[in-house]
Amino acid sequence: MKQDYRLLLKPEIINSVSGLALISRVVVEGHLSGLNHSRSLGSGMEFSQYRGYEVGDDMRLLDWKMLARSGRYYIKQSEIETNISVKFILDASKSMQHEEKGMTKMDFARVLTASLAWLAQSQGDAVGLFALNEHNLYALQARVQKKYFKRLLQELINIESRGKWPKDPQVFEKLHSRSQKELIFFISDLHEEASELTNVITRLKTSRNEVVVLHILGSDELEFNYKGALTFEDLETGTKLELDAEKARPSYLKSLEDSIKATRDILLANAISYQLFRLDDPIGEALQLLLKKRTNLM
Repeated sequence: MKQDYRLLLKPEIINSVSGLALISRVVVEGHLSGLNHSRSLGSGMEFSQYRGYEVGDDMRLLDWKMLARSGRYYIKQSEIETNISVKFILDASKSMQHEEKGMTKMDFARVLTASLAWLAQSQGDAVGLFALNEHNLYALQARVQKKYFKRLLQELINIESRGKWPKDPQVFEKLHSRSQKELIFFISDLHEEASELTNVITRLKTSRNEVVVLHILGSDELEFNYKGALTFEDLETGTKLELDAEKARPSYLKSLEDSIKATRDILLANAISYQLFRLDDPIGEALQLLLKKRTNLM
């Protein structure tokens, strides 16, 4: 019976290596089970030999005829390595602590990243992780080894959302290669004072890579379903604002809509993919993006 990964989205599970590994496996295998009708291995891949199925393998590579004949699961292996690095860059500023229904943006980012990394690793790709705020840089260079996945999960759990996005974006010159095929996921709520995040993201794009921005926002932020007189506090600056929710809603929603459109237009103009995720959205669309962008690089 297919397990619903949403039942596992609890802080105590997300913030343990075994729990995060379980969630990522359930998310990916649940999504790929619906793609078994597609047997295409992608351009440039040729069949070489069979091997036994292992947990975490891409289920699309299962040979169903061999299963029918032998009763055992076998994977078709490819002769050609893809040599793709999948790198995740997380915004670790304090605004990622925003919480709705027991789920913070950073927890959602952890689940997204872990699931995408599991899928990338099952495709034979190297995976790397970088998270950044003005206090810390968390960095794991991309590696292919399966045992490396647990280290990535531990680093995901270690990330603390604090402070602001750093003022000096030069650090990103060391985070990606301009000579190798790379798929970069930038995961953030895109809360910025000026254009500090957008400027960094556009600088990541090269002719040899694919860049995807996963924009995470909560339902409260998107719908502003507050009532009465309230005091809002900026998690990063501590600035407080008192307002009447009903009166502020129209102008807030218009401002948010304009901001999202402007950001999306800038990214698309730079050949960067953009996807908005609510904290309660399914993760399958992100997995589909990885498969699509990975194919573009092959």
